[in-house]
Amino acid sequence: MEDRDAVVLDDPVGESLRGHHTHLARRLGRAATYPPGVSTFSAVSIDPGPADWADLARLLGRGELADMFSCPATPPPGWEPMFVLEGLQMVWHGGVHPCAENDTGVVELRADSVPEMLDLVARTRPGPFWPRTRELGTYVGVRDNGTLVAMAGERLRPPGWTEISTVCTAPDARGRGHAARLIRALVARIASRGERPFLHVAEANTAAIALYERLGFQTRKRVTFRGFRTP
Repeated sequence: MEDRDAVVLDDPVGESLRGHHTHLARRLGRAATYPPGVSTFSAVSIDPGPADWADLARLLGRGELADMFSCPATPPPGWEPMFVLEGLQMVWHGGVHPCAENDTGVVELRADSVPEMLDLVARTRPGPFWPRTRELGTYVGVRDNGTLVAMAGERLRPPGWTEISTVCTAPDARGRGHAARLIRALVARIASRGERPFLHVAEANTAAIALYERLGFQTRKRVTFRGFRTP
């Protein structure tokens, strides 16, 4: 049976911009997006008309990326398709590991860690991450002799939920359980606020899906991520 509280996950970007991320929202009419450097995700109304798409185009500017995330609405002719990626939305149904909140090897990454975070993302390509993305929520990492070798963080924040994202590990540090440690730590943080974790993953990334399932996540639905260039 569908979890009634999970309905907000059908529009995670819009729900975040109307809720926890209101302070970051740029709006025009019923269109909304994040500031440059934070995220390229954008949202329109559930039943967008030409005026909504026109407002989003004005917000973003001519020839810019409209990353519609999992929004199924189709923009008008003239919006150039830029990418399509099939994925899964997974929600957490497991229990919190008793040691997750006290894992001293997991550290919070603050503003002074952004250059290292950007470097790790460039080497591992876990998904979009920009100079101000860490403003969306808490990001945590693992260091090896002072070097950042793994990270993960909080991204979208629909009411009652927090998305875990940017899970990545440097190639020479893989196989040591860093990703699992980081996810458990974030799950514990999110659960301590009375919220539930969820995440998105490319359908082709079977290794990541298997890890998430072992950690208590279950697939809620298939999604299609799409991006367009504004006219």
